[in-house]
Amino acid sequence: MTIELKPEQERILQEALRQGRFHSVEEALEHAIQSIAPQESLPANRRPAGKKSLVEVFAPLRGLDLDFSRNASTGRPAEL
Repeated sequence: MTIELKPEQERILQEALRQGRFHSVEEALEHAIQSIAPQESLPANRRPAGKKSLVEVFAPLRGLDLDFSRNASTGRPAEL
């Protein structure tokens, strides 16, 4: 099957790939098809529509140089 995308559709797809939301065009297509497939036709181990894995939630942060270390000097003493 050959699919031709409109320029705006291709731009959206390329942006989703750039953001790391999908690893390939094939993965994006699989996601699109699953979103329109009747629920009963999906395998039982698939996540319900609208539910994301942690990998999918944090995918937009992929490739960013983020530092999640804690600054110890901002703490306060605690009485034990």
